Amino acid sequence: MDQGKRRDYRDLVLWQRAIELAADVHQVTLKLPRHETFGMAAQIRRSAVSIPSNIAEGSGRRTTREFIAFLHIARGSLPELKTQLFLAQRVGYLDDADVTTTDSLSDEVGRLLNAVIRGLRRRQMAIL
Repeated sequence: MDQGKRRDYRDLVLWQRAIELAADVHQVTLKLPRHETFGMAAQIRRSAVSIPSNIAEGSGRRTTREFIAFLHIARGSLPELKTQLFLAQRVGYLDDADVTTTDSLSDEVGRLLNAVIRGLRRRQMAIL
């Protein structure tokens, strides 16, 4: 992000990859049994949607400090998502192939989140 001028959140590679993750998760949850539509599938989707949503919301806040707080919330949704997918796999609703791509993409989003948080903190410290 440029000093003094924030880019639109849709320009952030982090947000784009998080959207890709949420879309992949949605496709994977279509494989869950019908009786899990309002249970496990809905919970998995909510945690996945939370990630790009918090990135977008945080980018619209007034301060870098607020943005970082929302990035932390997004980062917290990653292990929640991974846990839910693991459980779906463990009970036999999903197989390894269903989870492998999503797991890899969630790792990438986690690395990007950490990098953006570190960069924003550095920028904050340089201003002080």
